[in-house]
Amino acid sequence: EARVRRPLLSLMMLGLSVVGLGALAAAQAPAAHLNPMIDLLLQKKPVFGLYAPANRRPPMAPGTVAPAGQLPARTPAELAQDALGVATSDFIFDGSMEGNFDRGYAAYSEFVKGVAQAGLFTRTPTHRLHHPLVGKAPEIAPNPTLAASQSSRQLDLGVSGVMFVSVESAQEVKTGLAARRFASKGGTRPESGGTAPAVWGLSEADYKARADLWPLNPQGELINWTIVERREGLARVREIAAVPGIGVLWPGAGTLRGLFTTTDATGKRVFDEAGWEGAIQQVLAACKEFKVACGYPANATDIEARMKQGFSVFVMGWGDPGLKAIDLGRKAGGR
Repeated sequence: EARVRRPLLSLMMLGLSVVGLGALAAAQAPAAHLNPMIDLLLQKKPVFGLYAPANRRPPMAPGTVAPAGQLPARTPAELAQDALGVATSDFIFDGSMEGNFDRGYAAYSEFVKGVAQAGLFTRTPTHRLHHPLVGKAPEIAPNPTLAASQSSRQLDLGVSGVMFVSVESAQEVKTGLAARRFASKGGTRPESGGTAPAVWGLSEADYKARADLWPLNPQGELINWTIVERREGLARVREIAAVPGIGVLWPGAGTLRGLFTTTDATGKRVFDEAGWEGAIQQVLAACKEFKVACGYPANATDIEARMKQGFSVFVMGWGDPGLKAIDLGRKAGGR
């Protein structure tokens, strides 16, 4: 009987040891980020998102009736519900503030209010944003001071990421990154969070502790996207990719297409596809060299091919074609 008890006791002790080691490992494991895009990047998994839905026509004046056959414009709250309802999208992207910032900001502010009311974060099983917001910012180089002010206004809305457009130098990126970090964290962002803490479901103190730039701060929840879409940026793409703090580097495929499209002597438009593709691959090569995730504005016809090349973050247009591209990408990426 003693011989029987000893093995049983040994098994019990082994089981307790395994449980204890498991608990220790769980305690030592890094907590999930509030921003799920960061965890996907850390896990080397592909990331997929959609442009925010928008009305094709401007909203009608109060009291007016839409013409027969024309659906009324959807409210910001309804558009937010649409965006948050797409479970396969990892983020919601907006490009409206790249051109006329003030006009784009006003409309986007209303959309973010709708998102906040609809519920941008979940408390089960963990407190996380389930559709982090990412928006384009106006160019930095023409007026860095104005760009920094506009950046603070975007962040104070509750966005989790900002894309720098038309970047041409490493210094431009460094200036932009500093504007995304609170002064207390070594940046130039004013020490205020606006409505962002409420959108993220945090107290102001918790928001300020977590709203720092990843990967400069491994516990940070903000992510930078930088897009190269001019010849000057292509010429310096390696210097740009080497700047610490870029979360995702992108070739601006649409804008670059224009750079490689000319008009011949007969007035015919000529597209240099080889040159255009070479520019895209130049950005991708810099991403790989400096171990930065590379993004691409994909569709259903090219997302699988771009994934094989090494691109890992994708943004698609709102609607059925974009949803189809996400489904194909998730399947190809094992998600």
